[in-house]
Parts: sequence; structure tokens; C-alpha cells
Amino acid sequence: MKLQSLHDALLHELKDIYSAEKQLTKALPKMAKAASNPDLSAGFEQHLEETEEHVNRLEGIFKELEASSRGEKCKGMEGLIEEGSKLLEEDGEPAVIDALLVSAAQRVEHYEIAAYGTAIAFAEQLGLDGISEVLKQTLAEEEVTDKKLTELAESSINVEANSTAAASDES
Repeated sequence: MKLQSLHDALLHELKDIYSAEKQLTKALPKMAKAASNPDLSAGFEQHLEETEEHVNRLEGIFKELEASSRGEKCKGMEGLIEEGSKLLEEDGEPAVIDALLVSAAQRVEHYEIAAYGTAIAFAEQLGLDGISEVLKQTLAEEEVTDKKLTELAESSINVEANSTAAASDES
């Protein structure tokens, strides 16, 4: 794809986001299964449902723009997922693994938040208000997920991981 206009840049960004979201739909079930904390596992499952809706919204945007969703694989998301996948192979205290799963999930969320923010700015500049609004809806959901992960980490997961470490130090 030759990039000659802001419209081209928007399509490039949307294809990257689409690839990222599609990759995430495959990774989230594994993360949910790996989480020992039931709230974290449920959170991953809920975010999978949202992510599937994000994919649907993006497909609608591509249809509206009369453009293909096909593009290169999002290497950024691929790397983030690969890092998270390595955690699933680690041997360790379940609470500590959960804390690291939250960390990996938040990296993913921050990547998505940045990508959606850019796509929104491009769409707004191009006067594509309807598309901008759809993207803003998804961005808001990504921000809520990030906030929930922080709250879960601070209220229980990190506390439990720290307690586990303190208990093993005492033995």
C-alpha cells in the first residue's frame, strides 16, 4: 500500500489495529485459562467478548470505507503476545504469575489505546465523524479495561503476590 494521504494513513492504522485485535482474540482465552485469580480470569473472558465486538466494529468501518481489512500482521501486538505467552510457560507462584499477567495485559491495553487514539485523530481530521465515534467507543472500553486491571492488581493480585513472597521468606 502506497501511503500518500492521511486517508491512506488511517487505513494503514486501522489494518494494524484489526490485526492486533484478531491476534488478541486468540491470546485472551489462553490468558484466562492461565490466571489463577478467578476475577482476573473472568476479566480476560469479558475482554475477549469486547475484543470480538471491536473486530466487528472495525469490519464495519472497513465496509463503510469500501476498503479491505487485509494488511500486514501487527508486529507490535505479536511481540506483546509473545512476551505474555512466555509467562504461561513459567513455573512459579500462581499469584506472582497473575501479577505478571496483569502487567502483560496492561502493555497490550496501552498499545491499543495509543493506536485507537491515533486513528481517531486521523478520522477527525478527515471529517469522518461517524468512524471517529465508533473508534471512540472502543477506546473508552480499552481505557475501562486498563483501569479494571489496575484496580484488580492493586486491591488483590499484587497484595497476594507480595504475601506469597513474604510467606516463602519466612519458611
